[in-house]
Amino acid sequence: MATLMAPNQGMLQEGAREEKGENARMASFVGAVAMADLVKSTLGPKGMDKILQSMGRGHEVTVTNDGATILKSVYVDNPAAKVLQDISKVQDDEVGDGTTSVVVLAGELLREAEQLVGQKVHPMTIIAGFREAEAVAKAELAVTPAL
Repeated sequence: MATLMAPNQGMLQEGAREEKGENARMASFVGAVAMADLVKSTLGPKGMDKILQSMGRGHEVTVTNDGATILKSVYVDNPAAKVLQDISKVQDDEVGDGTTSVVVLAGELLREAEQLVGQKVHPMTIIAGFREAEAVAKAELAVTPAL
């Protein structure tokens, strides 16, 4: 005899919750923007250091203003924040620099997208606008003479 299970029963760990639709989208925005804000304050001549304490044995303490180190050290369970962490890693692997800048730029784009979603602009319209801006930026960079 087959047993019928409720949808998602047994798929989530105990204590976990499931977010759908608008709540999930807004939670992703909040996590990603928080990740960008975390490293934004390390930029520039007045950039601040962060104190990182490991959760493992010994509770090792690190003081740094290196965005890549901070992003590698932070545990992330928010999907959008995880994407920012991943683009930082790719930037570091491919270029070796600019990890904080790429996260801050992406975070600011997400911050603007969050405001547009709050104004009931459809996400596909926002994406189309980002793609159009990308094309304009690429065209401008192609015609700008090197310094």
